[in-house]
Order: sequence, then C-alpha cells, then structure tokens
Amino acid sequence: MSVHKEAYQKIKAIVDATNVSLVAVSKTKPNKDIQELYDLGHRVFGENYVQELVDKEVALPKDIHWHFIGHLQSNKVKYIAPFVQLIHGVDGEKLLQEINKQALKNHRIISCLLQVHIASEETKFGFDAVSLLELIDSGRLSNYPNVVVKGLMGMASFTEDQTILKKEFDGLATTFAQVKTKLNNVHFDTLSMGMSGDYELAIKEGSTMVRIGSLLFGARNLVL
Repeated sequence: MSVHKEAYQKIKAIVDATNVSLVAVSKTKPNKDIQELYDLGHRVFGENYVQELVDKEVALPKDIHWHFIGHLQSNKVKYIAPFVQLIHGVDGEKLLQEINKQALKNHRIISCLLQVHIASEETKFGFDAVSLLELIDSGRLSNYPNVVVKGLMGMASFTEDQTILKKEFDGLATTFAQVKTKLNNVHFDTLSMGMSGDYELAIKEGSTMVRIGSLLFGARNLVL
C-alpha cells in the first residue's frame, strides 16, 4: 500500500503548528513506501527490528534520520550504532552501558530516550518512575559520556478510553518535568508519547514527539 498523502499532510499541519516532531513508523513497510514519503519531504523514520533497519539504511537515502523505536537487545546495539540518530526504548542501565560502549567504538555520541512504563499491560517495557528517579539522582548518567539522554519515551495502554490515556500521558509528562528539573540539562527536551490512535491527545498532554505508522502507511505487514 502506498503512503496516505492526505493523512500525512493533516498530521504534518498539526505537528508543525505545535512544534512537535513526527517519526514515521516504517517497520515492515517496503522501501518504495518509505521513498514515497521521503519524496514528500519527510526525513525521520522509526524501525522496530534491527536487521530490517540495517537493510533499509543501506538501501535508502543517506540523509534519512533513523530512529530505533522497538525493544532493543544489548547484543544487537553494535549493528545500529554506526548510524542510528535516536534510540527510543532504553529500558535499563545495562542497555545504556552497551550503547555507550558501541558509541565509543564508533567515535560517536548517540542520543537516547529513557523508556518509562506507563501502561497497564505487563508486556510493555521500561523504568518505573521510582527507579528512573533513582538513576537520575545517583549521578550515574555521567558514567556514559558517549550517550546523550534527550528525554523520555512511553507507550500508553492499548485502549480507546480517553480517561485512561490522559492519566498515563499526564503521569509521564509529570515525570518528564521532574527529571528535567533534576538534570538541568539543555539537551533534555524530548517527550516521545503518542501514536496513530492517540497522538492528538498526547500532544495536548505535552508530547514533543509522536510515532505514527498506520495512519501514514496503512495497517502494518506481519513479519512471518
């Protein structure tokens, strides 16, 4: 399926008006669909699978900003470390250590978001608010000089209940504000929350980055 151009223009108008970044989630989508959105002027794409991301990075234009937005295993960081622009789902300190190690090997500073568990589902990954604040207060982030923590990321519950979504987004926005105050870091400016079904609510609750796939590309293709 090709890109939904009208949907893209609508979403772009919303995010531009609110100074929010749009990550086009292109996981499982063919290169031609990514190229089509690229030709409309979009440059930021998000992928969930390491090998798929590596293959697409080789085949597609070099000025694309690739974000890794899925659950990342430590032993696969080395494959994306040479080029990835932002890693969204840093859900533990072990992963942070490995990203720093691979960034050093590649003579890079890699930007990351710390993932916070905000959803009711147990299948979601991330720090809880207590462990996150403990990491910040400990000063251990200074142990990772080749990593820049740009902000926080969270995935809300898979529900259409606006009350639940608002509560989860509001909670993450509050945690973001707490961490921002503690870090006093000009680089800490990104709150990534909101996807195709809830991005407008997420923006109202303070999101500065939304991850949208199905509205742009249609339902995702299953990986067999």
